[in-house]
Amino acid sequence: MSNTDKSVAAPKAGVVTTRWWWVRHAPVREDGGCIYGQKDLGCDTSDRVVFDAVGKILPRNAAWYASNLKRTHQTADAIWAAGFPKPADMPHIKDFAEQHLGEWQGMNRAAFLASRPAGSHWFAAIDERAPGGESFMDLYHRVCGAIARITVEQAGRDVIAVTHGGTIKAAVGLALGGLPEKGLAFDIDNCSVTRLDHIASEGHAIWRLPMVNQQPWIADASHNAMHQPAGPEVVPPATKLA
Repeated sequence: MSNTDKSVAAPKAGVVTTRWWWVRHAPVREDGGCIYGQKDLGCDTSDRVVFDAVGKILPRNAAWYASNLKRTHQTADAIWAAGFPKPADMPHIKDFAEQHLGEWQGMNRAAFLASRPAGSHWFAAIDERAPGGESFMDLYHRVCGAIARITVEQAGRDVIAVTHGGTIKAAVGLALGGLPEKGLAFDIDNCSVTRLDHIASEGHAIWRLPMVNQQPWIADASHNAMHQPAGPEVVPPATKLA
């Protein structure tokens, strides 16, 4: 999938591909079922199998970034602890933080969502600003600004960004032609990997979406199960349809 993108300056000659690898942070267990948005909560990084699988598909020698919230730093630490080579640095980018949900933060999530119009992909319409916080469009614009800057700075490289569900949905919306509402239609699970490639030549640039919401630990588990030795106690794994 591709689309014209004029938000990032293109090189004067040749074709340059900058590959973005987006990783959503690990699950938050301490929210008590409440909306947390930009509250700086920790996450659960106890499942080493997950982080080992994530590390297997991420590129070496990439430029690493995270948001300013600690759950993204903890997730990156868990990937490195599982054996991935730790980079020399990982700048914390405030513009990659989750949407600030203002007065909605701390409210019971299920009750809040039940009070909203049916069929919504997010907490609110993309242009509805949370009281004392942001709208999804506010999030989208700051994320796009950071992507444009880093794509120029790291042109031609792999970029790993450990961030948040809303942040990654915004990036997907950008890659789909600057349509943030389309990005909201995608699920972005904890620890999943989304890759978006920016391909630029003189006077032209496109985005391609090689994968969205990839969960490599599921593929690893299926592979391992399929290669277990046969025995009376072994039950063949069920086929899961996408």
